[in-house]
Amino acid sequence: MNNTVKKQSLETKLELAYILDLLEKDGLIKAQQRVQLANICADQTKIQIHPLISVAEQGWQSSTKPSYPLSLETLTKWFADKIDQPYLRIDPLKIDVQKITSVVSQAYASKLKILPIEVNETELTIATCEPFITSWEKELEHIADRKIKRVIINPRDLERYLVEFYGISKSIIGATNEKKDEPIALIQNFEQLVQMGKAGEPDANDQHIVSIVDWLLQFAFEQRASDIHLEPRREKGRIRFRIDSVLHIVHELPVTLMGAITSRLKSLGRMDVTDRRRPQDGRVKTITPSGKEVEMRLSTMPTTFGEKLVMRIFDPEMLVKSYKQLGFTQHDQVQLNEMLNNPHGIVLITGPTGSGKTTTLYSALNQIARPEINICTIEDPIEMVDPQFNQMQVQKAIDVDFASGVRTLLRQDPDIIMIGEIRDQETADIAIQAALTGHLVLSSLHTNDAPSAITRLIDLGMQPFLLKATLQGIVAQRLLRTLCVHCKELVATDKQSWEEFAKPNKLKMPPKICKPVGCDECRHTGYMGRAGIYEILTMNNTLRENITSHTDIDTLRKIALKTGMRPLKIGGAQKIADGLTTLEEVYSVLPQDQT
Repeated sequence: MNNTVKKQSLETKLELAYILDLLEKDGLIKAQQRVQLANICADQTKIQIHPLISVAEQGWQSSTKPSYPLSLETLTKWFADKIDQPYLRIDPLKIDVQKITSVVSQAYASKLKILPIEVNETELTIATCEPFITSWEKELEHIADRKIKRVIINPRDLERYLVEFYGISKSIIGATNEKKDEPIALIQNFEQLVQMGKAGEPDANDQHIVSIVDWLLQFAFEQRASDIHLEPRREKGRIRFRIDSVLHIVHELPVTLMGAITSRLKSLGRMDVTDRRRPQDGRVKTITPSGKEVEMRLSTMPTTFGEKLVMRIFDPEMLVKSYKQLGFTQHDQVQLNEMLNNPHGIVLITGPTGSGKTTTLYSALNQIARPEINICTIEDPIEMVDPQFNQMQVQKAIDVDFASGVRTLLRQDPDIIMIGEIRDQETADIAIQAALTGHLVLSSLHTNDAPSAITRLIDLGMQPFLLKATLQGIVAQRLLRTLCVHCKELVATDKQSWEEFAKPNKLKMPPKICKPVGCDECRHTGYMGRAGIYEILTMNNTLRENITSHTDIDTLRKIALKTGMRPLKIGGAQKIADGLTTLEEVYSVLPQDQT
């Protein structure tokens, strides 16, 4: 501790006057600000607000140059450094909740305002926001039979996770203890049959299961997850979140609970809870803690140890973005707008699953939507309800598929038609017919790059002369992770690596690029968020002349490049030069023929 600062008494709660003294001596606040908080000192005694919270609530900027916000997290880290104690920012994805809550009881932790964080055979890590109260350490060392390691955390996080960690642990224990005998009819796989003598899974509507599912969904929204995976295994079930394209293990649960949690989610998604042998699809709409409406697509798959369930999360705010937010360059925007300004024809968005095709389609439609235009869509499923569109859902149970849906839309006097995906010859045929009769058709297709979309449509049975007459352009895309703005570092470009990457395009080497570092904000991955890179093929006479029943993809690609198409690698190089991503990340998403 800094010897020039008056020490606070041991075994007493942190005092606001002490914090203000430290802040002023470090030049983070001015004397006038200290005077302004004199009345808060008095209030704090009455309502017991933690002093770091009191300061953070003022919304001050530091008096240093350059200044920075004195947020609660910033103040906590600064204070931990001042008193020479380890600082920790909790990442709930890395906490083994059941393990830590079994070592220290909720009553004991709540009484002392401490939170167990990690435990091994010799050491127990305890988080606190009252560093001068130490009397509990010896007692807890004796109870836990482990050495105590103290860390300082944000007082708001302490309050929150004391409730959350012990709450979810209590629900898991409660659901496990209240499980009922499972009827023979529900035994669907060998692993369950072997353990039939043991108790079965709890009811899906059990209050503990409801609490676990509610926690799971809210946790996923907070962590910016795009997908939730519930994976049954022999001993324990595993829950994983996909965040910025990477899967993270969140929790492991008793296998008896996984079935009940899956059943609860299937029930919410209006799926057949009793049928565990066949794959099923469903959807759920809910409200996030912040009040946003979110939809989730559910998909189940029977596996060796039970039903695996994946939930894809659709945030309406993420589905409709400006071209700049999506990662389009100015050159890309001009080319895309030229395609969309055509009164008729087909515009295709291509790429693998999870590459952001739906987001691009919705954003493009929103760019061209006007009151005088009738936009109709056929989707499976409708991923975002938009008041500007007339949207229809594919319903296979009553024979409403993409092809029959488009036939219906054609009778609705549309100007623009969006087909969620071209999957077969019938859908491709009707899309071309719609384009030939004076409509602009937007759709998606699964191909590796833009030129491949042409050969894919020919493989589906499309006549080359019809493609020449209707195809306006193709956008191929990929999503790549962007560097964390809080920790990325500027470094000199490795000439050898860049020259290898630049082949055969001879891309200009930027003098400096950014590299990932890793911090609390990005969970020490170095990346946060994603952006798109695009390859836009605009149809021209030369390309149309080369579309035949024996079209060669390499020939088409060479012509497209000569006539102005910029490959995905160019888009990736631009993102690297702008300091948004790395060579390694671009390599990881490029098709094989561009690496």
